Amino acid sequence: MSGARSEWPLWEVFVRGRRGLSHTHAGSLHAPDAQMALRNARDLYTRRNEGVSLWVVPSAQITASSPDEKDPFFAPSADKPYRHPTFYEVPEGVENL
Repeated sequence: MSGARSEWPLWEVFVRGRRGLSHTHAGSLHAPDAQMALRNARDLYTRRNEGVSLWVVPSAQITASSPDEKDPFFAPSADKPYRHPTFYEVPEGVENL
């Protein structure tokens, strides 16, 4: 049986703790399909009512930047200071921005 499990795809689990919060990565699990991954994620990661929403994503479908490429990958945003709120001055009389 453990041989069959090793052939199941790996799923990444994201849990939202309560409404208004972002989903955060909770862990990984193996499951044969999305529905079983969702059920297993519920059982593993929300046993004590820790979550209000779950996402399961096949690990093979995630594309991520490499930590080794941090400087060249994110460097282009450093030369655009207008994207940062510190670039703007708040006009006098504006209470809420």
